[in-house]
Amino acid sequence: MNEKTVVFDKEKLMRTVARISHEIVERNLDLDNVVLVGVLRRGVSFAKRIGACVAEFEGKTLPQGVLDITLYRDDLTKLSVDPQVKKADVGVSVEGKDVIICDDVIYTGRTARAAIDAVISCGRPKTIQLAVVVDRGHRELPIRPDYVGKNVPTAKSEVIAVKFEDYDGADGVTICDID
Repeated sequence: MNEKTVVFDKEKLMRTVARISHEIVERNLDLDNVVLVGVLRRGVSFAKRIGACVAEFEGKTLPQGVLDITLYRDDLTKLSVDPQVKKADVGVSVEGKDVIICDDVIYTGRTARAAIDAVISCGRPKTIQLAVVVDRGHRELPIRPDYVGKNVPTAKSEVIAVKFEDYDGADGVTICDID
């Protein structure tokens, strides 16, 4: 992939995560009921950053889980002849909680749908909310995030690359062309 445009540098990404964290605090008055769930890979890094910001602002540690949506994808039959969907285990209780699914980018909405299905397989949350760093459009399902760092219209021939220090060794968001 060829890097084309820098959307966020490290500083702007940090400010964006802080803003989303404030929005989460404002919307969810009972922080004792909030659980952050990061979609593997970079959604986990995003959830950790939000958790750190909330702890800094509010002095409250939010439970955090990790979500592997692989077995909940709607294209699973293309990946395996006999796929078996198993109950997800996010590592924290979601029963009756306000669950915030954290992911780096929303595109077609299919990953978000799979994440919702996976969370529901773990229990019955009170609410499910969605936080993303970038909304790039091109939705195929009627899903809209509750918290968005930035809306970045893209061509289908482009990719949004979100990078987090703990996973990628650097922070930032770029638009790349698919080679």
